[in-house]
Amino acid sequence: MLPEPAPARSAPAPRAAGPTTLFVPLLVGAAVAVALGVYGRTHTPTGIAVNVAGFSGPQTVKVWLGSAAALFAVGQLLSALAMWGRLGPFSPSWAGAAHRWSGRIAFLLAVPVAVHCLYALGFADHDLRTLAHSALGCFFFGAFTTKMLALPRPGLAGWTLPVLGGVLFTALMGVWLTSSVWYFTTFGVHR
Repeated sequence: MLPEPAPARSAPAPRAAGPTTLFVPLLVGAAVAVALGVYGRTHTPTGIAVNVAGFSGPQTVKVWLGSAAALFAVGQLLSALAMWGRLGPFSPSWAGAAHRWSGRIAFLLAVPVAVHCLYALGFADHDLRTLAHSALGCFFFGAFTTKMLALPRPGLAGWTLPVLGGVLFTALMGVWLTSSVWYFTTFGVHR
């Protein structure tokens, strides 16, 4: 009689995400937000950091780039809703690519705005609007860092990325409302 073959080993089951799965991304994101706030608060503002030909000044460059970032963030929201099947039967196959590219473009547009804010203006708290804008700007980049570090983590709960994306979207809309929208309603729309 032949010996029985050894039972086949199955691959280990993927580990379920524990409560500490997001600890490192959240910790690093918080550190980024605090570091930006500390830099903005301790750095002596220069008044000018980013200027582009064709605009009347650096402030208008900032509000238009911020508005473009907000527009691409709306594209992020719509493509995320399509990817998660929240737009009914409308879920194009290219929603994932649109989501990734609209996010990349929104982030690239937001970076020179942040550089201008931090370098030229610093962390401002002259009134509630400027305090909210400064805090939301730092929070946005901390939330972005958290989301990017969470993306490759296996075993995340299904709600994690939509919540992180929603927080990121809300923070950027808050930054936009306290800067570009305020500027346009105060000084008018011009370049």
